[in-house]
Amino acid sequence: MKNIVSLSLIACCLGVSSTLAATSEEKPKNILLIMSDDLKASVVGAYGNTVCKTPNIDRLAKSGMVFERSYCQGLACAPSRPSIMTSTYPGVKSKAPTIGEHLQKHGWHTARVGKIFHMGVPDSPKNGDSGLDVPECWTEFHNTKSEETSTPGLYRLTSRGIATREMKGRQGAGTKLRPWVAVEADCEDGSDQADHLVAQKAIDLLRERKEAGKPFFLGVGFFRPHYPMVAPKRFFDMYPHETLEVPSLIPGDLDDIPPVGQASTGDGLNDSKEGRQRMWQAYYASTTFMDEQVGRVLEELDRLGLADSTVVIFTTDHGYHLGEHGFWQKANLHEEVARVPFIVRVPGEPAGRTMSLAELVDFYPTCIDLLGLPSPEGIQGKSLVPVLRDAQARVRDTALSVHNERHVKIPAEGIRADDWHYMRYADGGEEFYDMVNDPQQYRNLVGDPDSASLLATARRKLDQRMKEAGLSQ
Repeated sequence: MKNIVSLSLIACCLGVSSTLAATSEEKPKNILLIMSDDLKASVVGAYGNTVCKTPNIDRLAKSGMVFERSYCQGLACAPSRPSIMTSTYPGVKSKAPTIGEHLQKHGWHTARVGKIFHMGVPDSPKNGDSGLDVPECWTEFHNTKSEETSTPGLYRLTSRGIATREMKGRQGAGTKLRPWVAVEADCEDGSDQADHLVAQKAIDLLRERKEAGKPFFLGVGFFRPHYPMVAPKRFFDMYPHETLEVPSLIPGDLDDIPPVGQASTGDGLNDSKEGRQRMWQAYYASTTFMDEQVGRVLEELDRLGLADSTVVIFTTDHGYHLGEHGFWQKANLHEEVARVPFIVRVPGEPAGRTMSLAELVDFYPTCIDLLGLPSPEGIQGKSLVPVLRDAQARVRDTALSVHNERHVKIPAEGIRADDWHYMRYADGGEEFYDMVNDPQQYRNLVGDPDSASLLATARRKLDQRMKEAGLSQ
């Protein structure tokens, strides 16, 4: 069944290895998946950021396993989200049921609120629709409806230096400049915003599940920090724009990056330091607002006494560029986009941090392994339970990401190992980086004679991974 949550605009980090008890007689009963949207790992406190305030995600991290090296398989929302929910690589014709269908088959109640499968933003939250959701995944699903760019407050078009309270002319759904929009909303508690409404409905669903007593899988999908970056003004006030450091623009930085490997240059943002600072301010503000909603859901889970039987997983669909190399947004293979936050808390088990490589396709098999369920035919990920038992364990030696959507003119793929990152484009372009000595990816080592042997290894491993994924002949 489908409900629309209406709104009124008037009403206004610790390196302890986890030791998951392999012989435990009682397995977790429930899964709570919390997803953000367009969240780069490097802005989260648990991943080392000292400016952006994410106390609730950080608190979850201190009680769970933090995957330091987790990578998405799709580099934009539309390919990444179904890849996660079916445990298949983008571009593979999957025979696997969604995780929700598989859980329903084994007696679980499955529910969604907000964005889990792809929804166009700001279109879907503005209209209150389901986007490209897969209804078969859910016993029940719920959408929210919010004003997004039309939210009352100070509107900014950061790339053009425009700041106004006027409604006329605001960039919204389908408009060219919508990625550079922020709104400092008037409603102080954010109750007119999609993420607040998502959290409230999630709280209601948790109460219902507590009453029903049946095992559940609940997907809670937040929309921020995806543009338009709308949040109450108090969150913007936490980050005075003039105090924010922004990535340096280095002359000649792009000379060794193939043109197809370069991302959006921000519609003029690179010409204005204040514009770049305003983008960081808005991204931080909407991230902290989203984090507050995460806290509301986790507090209710605790209050209901469900935390002791519920696996909690926090992640996102992909990362984001905020001016690194002069790049903005997503849909490319570089580290800021491919690396994502991934935190797994298993009830009753100690916390940890791991450097073991993980992929978002591993979410599904990890969940069913924790619940003690059989694996369906067709899923391609690997269970991360061995890593949850021992932070030093490994289930992968590389992580694969692909950029192969229908509208992509020149497909590409990338592979991340512990010490290097290799990217290959269908037009013959390549990038290869030493991630130990050059973690920000400034020196492309393709053509460097000292790196030739390792580059050959990377090419071979990528060929192997693509074949195993069913993405090459």
